Amino acid sequence: MSAALHVGPREAAAETLALTLWGEAADRPVRAIEALAALVMNRVRAGVPHWGMGVAGVCRAPFQFPCWNRNHPRHARLREIPPGDAALAICRRIAARALAGALPDPTAGATHVHDAAVLPGWALGRPAAAEIGGLCFYRAEDLT
Repeated sequence: MSAALHVGPREAAAETLALTLWGEAADRPVRAIEALAALVMNRVRAGVPHWGMGVAGVCRAPFQFPCWNRNHPRHARLREIPPGDAALAICRRIAARALAGALPDPTAGATHVHDAAVLPGWALGRPAAAEIGGLCFYRAEDLT
């Protein structure tokens, strides 16, 4: 196999994170995409098994990010990203910064998120750690 064709685990993790950011937040401001990347990294550091292990595991854990659920409309969009998509380029840069540890966490350690337009039952009466770009972020300790 040619070295040009080999994709290492770090590159694969970066692409999975970038696709997750694109699938979940490509239509949101850059700060919201950065906040979502920070949330993924917070989950990776937390090491909670049902959130998945490692960046790709966290991104693709069942029922965590709808873009990876095969029956969700966002999943089909992942297969239809046009070549040269500007939002994907932004998501790839943010993913690289997150994996390099060069992305500040504007969520104050959040591990949970929802669209601000919807209030899921688990968030009722709970304080959001941050609201950024139409996304509400919560820390696990604030949900107990």
